[in-house]
Amino acid sequence: MKSGKRIGIMGGTFNPIHNGHLLLAAKAQEQVLLERILFMPSGNSYMKKNVLETQKRVEMVALAIERYPDFELSLIEAQKSGNTYTYETLACLKAANPDTQYYFIIGADILFQIEQWRNPGQIFQMAVLVCAVRDDYDFDAIRKKGNILAASGADIIYLNMPKLDISSTDIRAKVKSGLTISELVPPEVAHYIEQEHLYYEED
Repeated sequence: MKSGKRIGIMGGTFNPIHNGHLLLAAKAQEQVLLERILFMPSGNSYMKKNVLETQKRVEMVALAIERYPDFELSLIEAQKSGNTYTYETLACLKAANPDTQYYFIIGADILFQIEQWRNPGQIFQMAVLVCAVRDDYDFDAIRKKGNILAASGADIIYLNMPKLDISSTDIRAKVKSGLTISELVPPEVAHYIEQEHLYYEED
């Protein structure tokens, strides 16, 4: 087990944050023995377009994690001008906290994409990957991909996760269609979306 503080990172657009994100963070904290988890809304994502303005996404994350004492909002990416890149974010965190070991929490789909990110080798050097694996995933394919990444320096922990079919895309579609999202997001987030009239005009 690595020494120093053990801090998890949950990054994403959080457009909006939902119960699946919170469950993933809780399972990672429990299974990997993390002291805290940083929820890190992206600013200007170079990989996604037509994303809700940063401040509203940040406010939803703050509302969603308020009741969790070990979950913390990080604005390191939200406040950065220009594109945000994970390797740059990790470099900033490591420079400020050299004794901290960071655990980058991802879905299994990211495992197959991360080599296309900017400087993946630097990401592997600065953080352990915590990969969520659901029951319906092809674990042999995931393990095979993990072995390829490990040969490039990645340290990967596989996280057992229940299947939970929640996505931000589906939530936005439900809002636009006038359907309830009360079982998909924390009540504070559902209220905020209604109050701010978000996603009703989504294309």
